[in-house]
Amino acid sequence: MNESLAPPVVWYEGLARYQQRGIAHVLATVVAVNGSAPRALQAKMIITQDGIVDTLGGGGLEHDVITTARQLLNGEISATVSKQVKPKVAETDGESASVPSKGVRRDAVYTKHYPLGAKLAQCCGGSVTVMFECFNVTPPMSVLVFGAGHVASALMTILAELPCQVDWVDSRPEMFKRHLVDESTTNQSKRYNLPAHIRPHIDDEPVDFVRPFIEQGGQRFILVMTHDHSVDFELVRAALDTISDTSSPHDKSSDISAPYIGCIASATKAKRFRDRLIQRGYSEQLVNRLVMPIGLQIGGKEPMAVAVSIVAQLLQQYHQATL
Repeated sequence: MNESLAPPVVWYEGLARYQQRGIAHVLATVVAVNGSAPRALQAKMIITQDGIVDTLGGGGLEHDVITTARQLLNGEISATVSKQVKPKVAETDGESASVPSKGVRRDAVYTKHYPLGAKLAQCCGGSVTVMFECFNVTPPMSVLVFGAGHVASALMTILAELPCQVDWVDSRPEMFKRHLVDESTTNQSKRYNLPAHIRPHIDDEPVDFVRPFIEQGGQRFILVMTHDHSVDFELVRAALDTISDTSSPHDKSSDISAPYIGCIASATKAKRFRDRLIQRGYSEQLVNRLVMPIGLQIGGKEPMAVAVSIVAQLLQQYHQATL
């Protein structure tokens, strides 16, 4: 699967990978150089919570850049840092050993000036200014899609262009055949011609994906659209059971953290599902968490039109929750 991709080596590979997959990262760029410095103007590196791509020259400078980037990702750098601090355009060798690094934060962009002297254990003697740009600090959408029919396939065309994590599940291997890189392969780790953030799963027990997905927390969206109504019903039940098990009746914030659970359906199917759930003892409050039919009422019954309405609803809820 796509998880076997080799780690990126140069900054632009990392930037493309992390942007596409919605992984939080910082792009650190040398935006000013005075005197001797480890790297030239516009040198860049990428920092994530657990890795780095490329380099700004190593040593004390890079160590501080990595630390600062992760502080930004964790929200540990105060937004009240004075916005009047300006990077110095020149430093002498004598000053560089005693002048502390200074920073200014402008929303998701943070600029820090580094005198390259004794404080950073760098003997260059010059100075550099590094700009930190934060991306995907807010966790991306995580979407669990059951079913690989026409609407789901259209859905993937749209989700391929968005920063999100998608797990796509179906019990029928033939439904993913069109995405295989090499249809003749017989090994277990088949390669698919899909973006790295869309992960296909062929499994006879799709229900097993529900609980682990919900228990991870964060902004999570479950879309049930299989070829079998009975499978749809069991998937919906599994999702509601997990929410019931993991949410506290005294937790007022539980509604905010609860996942979106949507099931593709006609009005008749929606009523039948709701009635069956109530008859089986599910509370009306819990059943009302189910979004059925899914998608905004924008009109159109073509697979792509339905997919557009679904993604629009997901984005609407996602952005409302992260405001």
